[in-house]
Amino acid sequence: MSALSWKQYFIYQADYQHWANEALFACLDRLEAKALSEPQGLFFSTIHHTLDHILVVGQLWRLRLQGESPIVDFKAIHHPDWRDLKKALRLEMRELQHWLESKPDAFFESEIAYRGTDGKERRNWVRDVLTHMMGHMVHHRGQVSAAATRLGAPAPEMDYIYYKRAVDSALSQKRQD
Repeated sequence: MSALSWKQYFIYQADYQHWANEALFACLDRLEAKALSEPQGLFFSTIHHTLDHILVVGQLWRLRLQGESPIVDFKAIHHPDWRDLKKALRLEMRELQHWLESKPDAFFESEIAYRGTDGKERRNWVRDVLTHMMGHMVHHRGQVSAAATRLGAPAPEMDYIYYKRAVDSALSQKRQD
């Protein structure tokens, strides 16, 4: 078995993030709609705002990777409609995945320069930015999952190994068909 390139690794990670979001959405869809917008003791107070934050930060970092330095207001909810937020998060993850697929291998070994939210000029390796993005999403999904299960929703299985098993099972089934 050959070593996985940074490019392929992050393409898998983007796919995993999409899969994990779907697992979380299935859990959250079992709650009453008002529970999503009521304070739950999260850093961004509500489940809705926390998922909006995941989306906005993902978009922010993708734009930075594309050479832009946008200004973002983390206090605002950018997608106030729940269904629109879920759709936008789904689309963002797929767009990230397709964008990563379009990048040459050398991109993943490069550095980017951008202006941070504090206005300071920063530099980071692309692989470190992508690792941060993926970890950030997992971190906040975990917070949301804890709040949702406290509210009575079923605990979603969002760990990477469950994703990997689902992918392997689908590939095995496809080979049998």
